Amino acid sequence: MKWIRFTIHTKVDAVDVLSYELDAAGVEGIEIEDSLPLSKEDKEKMFVDILPDPVATDDVAKVSFYKDAADCDPESVILTVEKILADVGSYMDIGEGRVTISETEDKDWINNWKEFFKPFQASDHIYVCPTWIDEDGEKPAGVKTLRIDPGIAFGTGSHETTKLCIQALDRLLVASDHVLDIGCGSGILSIVSLLLGASFATAIDIDEIAVQVAKENFDVNDIDPSSYELIAGNLLGDEKFAADMEKQAGSLPNGGYDVVVANILPDVIVPLTPMVPRYLKDGGVYITSGILATRAHEVEEALKKSGFDEIECIPMGEWVAFTSKKTCK
Repeated sequence: MKWIRFTIHTKVDAVDVLSYELDAAGVEGIEIEDSLPLSKEDKEKMFVDILPDPVATDDVAKVSFYKDAADCDPESVILTVEKILADVGSYMDIGEGRVTISETEDKDWINNWKEFFKPFQASDHIYVCPTWIDEDGEKPAGVKTLRIDPGIAFGTGSHETTKLCIQALDRLLVASDHVLDIGCGSGILSIVSLLLGASFATAIDIDEIAVQVAKENFDVNDIDPSSYELIAGNLLGDEKFAADMEKQAGSLPNGGYDVVVANILPDVIVPLTPMVPRYLKDGGVYITSGILATRAHEVEEALKKSGFDEIECIPMGEWVAFTSKKTCK
């Protein structure tokens, strides 16, 4: 199989944001080239001898991804990437911001990335381990294992935004809680909620493929099918669906979900936030992430306007998460 390689010429500081935006656009696997030395954490994850780190001479970086040459319209892909570059470039320096393409030799790009996904502890009580690796015995006692096979288009739980949500759930979720996971992706946050003691999780995503992947991950983790519901639907774009979900939430024992979690993007979170009180009980917890620190003020303002209090902003790298509670009537 032949692959077309798309390479974005950018700056080191923009790599994380561009990678996240490409992932959100459905890009399947990302390769990063820069002159920065490996961190101590990176080195500890590798099982090879490493040459001394070169001295970083500039802040130039390349972000590459691959498409099947037989099933790809390069012009369409470039237009998508250029739109992402324009959006990101409106609030940060992306450097050259140029896209180039080339054709690669046959390689197993689909599966080679798995070599770099290693087990890790995401929070005090959650340990993430890929399905193709046996647990290494280093997991602390009392910690639950999330087994994950995300495929190439969905999250592994290692990104800061997902970690922030997992850690917030670990800290705030109470046993027997009902959880609503909006934009569930690979189902990680719903599964984590159940591993932490939630009695039921409702997971929603507008992408039917994401729902299918989530179902597979629920099965991998031996989650009781009676403890969750997976739904393909759009709360923002389908008022009937939104109303049906509100009715379902109102039938819960506490008159709404105890916890709502949404790890999406600010462009979705801001219009979604005013709707969340429809699904959340009084005093219920709202956890949201996927937010660049530069846009945190937009989300905080939406939370305040939508009747949330006890608002807390938690940073990690370039990203933040918010936890808040629905104001009691």
